Order: sequence, then structure tokens, then C-alpha cells
Amino acid sequence: MNTKITIELFYTLTCPNCKLMKQMLKDVLPQFGDKFLLKTTLANSPSGMIRTMKLGIHTVPTLMIDNKIVYKSVPTKEELIEKLKSYQ
Repeated sequence: MNTKITIELFYTLTCPNCKLMKQMLKDVLPQFGDKFLLKTTLANSPSGMIRTMKLGIHTVPTLMIDNKIVYKSVPTKEELIEKLKSYQ
């Protein structure tokens, strides 16, 4: 069975750390092939606000993997790679 693991990034357009996190995911995810599915949610859009309120997310960037919040800040590239490897 080949189900993809969903990674969801909550971000805002004006957040510099969000841009950093988005770029880091772009750099790191290709080495995992099609194992992960990346979703990005604009935290201050109407639907994004509802989702963040339901999930109790108050800071961006917030990264959720497999419906669990794993980072509420930007990890190092190494930390992110190690975290993603733990899902294999």
C-alpha cells in the first residue's frame, strides 16, 4: 500500500520564517520521492483561520505531519530531514 503522508504548512504571506520553511521543504522533499504530499494553508485566509482555530495554532510557520503538529518554528535542515526519515 502506498499512501502518501500529508505535510501541512501553515503560513502567512508577510512572514519571513514561513518563506524560509517553504524553501527548506522544497529543497528537502525531493529526496523522499513521492512519500509525502505537501499542502500549504494560508493561515489568515478565511478557511485557514477556521483550521488554525480548530487546531489551536497561534504561530506561523507551523508544520503538521500526519495531522500532528511537529514544528511551531523553523527547524534546521538536518532536524527536518531526521524528522521526515522517522516516517519511513
